Amino acid sequence: MKYFLRFFSVLMHPLFMPLLGVVIYFSVTPKFVPPSFMYAKLFAISILTIVVPVLFYFLLESVKLVSSVHLKEVKERRIPLLVQIGLLLLIVRIIINGYEFPELYIFFLGILITAATAFILSLLNFKTSLHMVGIAGVLFFVMALSMIYNANYLMIIGALVIAIGLTAASRLELKAHTMTELIVGVLVGGLPQLLVFYFYKM
Repeated sequence: MKYFLRFFSVLMHPLFMPLLGVVIYFSVTPKFVPPSFMYAKLFAISILTIVVPVLFYFLLESVKLVSSVHLKEVKERRIPLLVQIGLLLLIVRIIINGYEFPELYIFFLGILITAATAFILSLLNFKTSLHMVGIAGVLFFVMALSMIYNANYLMIIGALVIAIGLTAASRLELKAHTMTELIVGVLVGGLPQLLVFYFYKM
């Protein structure tokens, strides 16, 4: 069980969560999206949310600004979070059109607010669980989609709730976070999705 939780912690890495949300969106949306167009968006988002951050991490590691991939120290999270904010701004300005994909647009706006909140908390020397931030953001996004489309996504929501539980267990098992940091992570990841959804509906 211990090794499974460690594997699950890697599987639910926060870098993968924006792409997971986009994949779920394209899987459930009733809108017709040409496959070539969908793959182009998935490729662009993969580059900006996974590949670029990983390459930037190696750059930070080479100049000794981070000590490990886990970013255990709060101060090590500040520059990566600033980079993520910049990349998210690029996504909402260029990659995701608010008129073509309003749901994805509000998803990434929510992630942008989340990243900014996590950065502010890091300045206050509070280490939010970014794993919980990521998976909670996807969960609340799917809940929002369920309300927007008036559709039943209980299977996906249930799977994500289980994923949150296993992710929390894995972070506690690894002694990477306290329970408070996990709870704050869920709030920081989930509440912005609800707030952006609320203003979108208005």
